[in-house]
Formats: sequence, C-alpha cells, structure tokens
Amino acid sequence: MKPISILLKSFLILLWVSGNVVAQSTYTPSDANKQNREWFQSARFGLFIHWGVYSVLGDGEWVMNQQQIPIRDYEKLPAFFNPTAFDAKSWVQLAKAAGMKYIVITSKHHDGFAMWDSRVSDYTIVKRSPYGKDVLKMLADECRREGIKLFFYHSQLDWHHPDYFPRGNTGGSWTGRPEQGNWNAYLDYMDAQLTELLTGYGEIGGIWFDGMWDKKDADWRLTRTYSLIHKLQPGALVGSNHHVTPFAGEDFQMFEKDLPGHNTTGFAPEQKIGDLPTETCETINQSWGFNLKDDHHKSVQELVQYLVKAAGYDANFLLNIGPMPNGQIQPEHVERLQKVGAWLTRNGETIYGTHGGPLTARDWGVTTQKGDKVFVHILRWTDNVLTIPSWGKKVKAAKVYGTMTSVKFAESEYGITLQIPPAGRQEFDTIIELQMK
Repeated sequence: MKPISILLKSFLILLWVSGNVVAQSTYTPSDANKQNREWFQSARFGLFIHWGVYSVLGDGEWVMNQQQIPIRDYEKLPAFFNPTAFDAKSWVQLAKAAGMKYIVITSKHHDGFAMWDSRVSDYTIVKRSPYGKDVLKMLADECRREGIKLFFYHSQLDWHHPDYFPRGNTGGSWTGRPEQGNWNAYLDYMDAQLTELLTGYGEIGGIWFDGMWDKKDADWRLTRTYSLIHKLQPGALVGSNHHVTPFAGEDFQMFEKDLPGHNTTGFAPEQKIGDLPTETCETINQSWGFNLKDDHHKSVQELVQYLVKAAGYDANFLLNIGPMPNGQIQPEHVERLQKVGAWLTRNGETIYGTHGGPLTARDWGVTTQKGDKVFVHILRWTDNVLTIPSWGKKVKAAKVYGTMTSVKFAESEYGITLQIPPAGRQEFDTIIELQMK
C-alpha cells in the first residue's frame, strides 16, 4: 500500500492513465468465476494481512523506500525474521470469530521478499530466514480446513529485482541496483512466481495486485498475466489496486481507504465504479504493516460503521492487520476484531448476502436489502423521528431489527416517516427492518 503524498500520487496516476498500458481487449469469465463473483459479492467482510520481513523494523511496509535502505543492507533483515509465535490456526480462527469470510495476505510486497518457498528466487522466508517455513502453505491448509477463502496480495512493483527496469517512481538509485535490466525478464519472473502460487497451494480465492501505478507508461502484459491466472485457476478472481476503471480480465474492483466512488485520499482522481463486485480496504490503525509507534487504533464503533457503510455501497470491507515480527497479532487488533464479530453475530443478516439498499447513502446512514426486506441502518441520528425518501414500494411492517419492538411509520408524498422508539436505539447502529409489500 502507499503512504506517498496525495498530490504526488494524483500526478502519477494522471500520467499513467494517459500512458500506453496494455490490457485484455476481450475476456469471458468462466462459470466457476461467475459463481465466485456472486460469493464475493455476498461475503461482505474479509481480513487483510500485511506481513513480511519489513515487520522486523516496526515502521510499516514501506520502510525500505521511506528510509532509503540499500538492498545490501535490507538483505540483512531476513536473518532477524524468526516468527516462532506464528500460528496459522489461531489467525484463521480469529478471522472466523470476527465474521470474516476470506483472507488476503501479502505473498510479496514492494520489497520483493517472498513469503513462500519460491523456486525461482532464494529471496524468501524459507531460504533466508532462520524460521525456514512456508507460512503461506500453513495458512492455505488451515483456511481450507475452516472454509475460509484465501487470496494472495502480489506486488507488481519490486524494489529488489534487478530487471525491474526502467525504474518507476519509487525505489530509486539508493537501492544499489544497476541502471539496466530486462523488463520482459522481470515480467517472466513475476508470472513464474504467480504460477507457483496458483499451482502449489490448492484452490485459492484470487490474486490481489498492487503496484502498477509505479510505472505509468509500462507495458505490464496484462493480457498474458491475467490469462495465465484464469487458465491455471478458472475460478480465481483477479483484482488490481491501480486506482482506475477496471481492465478486461479483472473480476472485482477495489478502493483503497475509500468507499466506492469517493476520492478522499487523492489516490483515484480518474477511478470510476465499474460493473464488477467492489471492495474497500482500510487499516485498524494508520499503518498497513506493523508500526511500533502507531497507536491510533480505530474504535469498534468506527469499524462497525465502516463495515455497514461499505455494505450500503454494495461493497465488501477488507480490514487490515499488520502482525508483529514474531508472528503474533497485536492485542488491540485482536480485541477489536472479536468485538466486531460479536456485533455481526447479532446483526449479520443485515450485512451478509445483502445488496446496497434502495436509497443511496445519507448523512444519517445507509440501507441494505435482502429479498423483500430493507434494513435502514441509522448511524448518525439523535431525533426520534426520521423521514426517508420513498422508492415506489409500500411498507407492510416495520420493527427494530432483532426485536419484537414495532416501529410506527407513515407514508406520504414526503416519503416514509419512522418513529424510532427510544428503547429501540442500538449501540453503533440502530437498524430498522422494513417488510415491503
């Protein structure tokens, strides 16, 4: 993920959009892919995991670039990376307890370090760290046992590989790489590593790409790479965090630290919502990778309300954690995930398997819909009466969700007026269930 300045990022994106990026001109998803898109659309909540050798320094996943650490020095880090407390089972069980349906983990971030036993590189957790084990294999096996889909985040940007050339807008001359290289050889290397991930870890949910924004005018050979993925695993979903409208060959669209259609970060001035399932990703604190100094942890209320808003926008919420270098998850994050899961245990029907409701988002909240039920999620409203626009259907009955407390309502030319009983107000989100005629 990207901490670079908003103005610089916006400039790079605009330049890149005007470049000559090549994508698939045609793409017909397989039946398995279409089924997985439907599953993805219904899943609503996933766990994002940024974890790699960078966690040793406790300064986020961009530490190599931010501190301009040359490769010769950065390559010393794997010797200190010994996550003996890593427990795939506890990670997956935490995700399930939080109500999450899938996990996305960094297989390789921008520093080029592989978190699996790659055959085409020795720059891996298995070959370079004292731990010497394939954590992705352990996680994939545990996800399969628990019925959780596993996606691999894979960085197209690489500050370590000598053939990532010409250089992009990050990872400059301070890396110590020679000022020459074979771009197609690097793309071959990337495809070879993707092949390993797609053939050695069972059926996976998909590939979550990041980093194309680093080289605005490169030919990323998307046709070849996307076709490779869909050939090896026809059901796997492909998404890319490139901040523009999806290219052919992609199966879902993500929005970094933003709800779909918003651009509060400045990352996506040209991004439009396409026709694919959508996802928004966000951090629990302010960092993607483990950051020792970052104690700006979002409250349970903030996390629950972000999840609800995402569902109201018909999008999934991918919530990130950055495990510590020993393999443990920060206690503050464990606590919050468990509490969000407790909320979903009570209210999951209004989130899972829903679509964005008949009303667009309002200052007071959002709506979700499932069949003939509409769930009005009141996130910010202190009055006992709320009038919402009507959408051409009549209300048969209204109640506070999960209770027998009925809600008085009146329909008029001004909309639907709901009288919210004070005793029916709920923590974080007062949900009114409308049964439509």
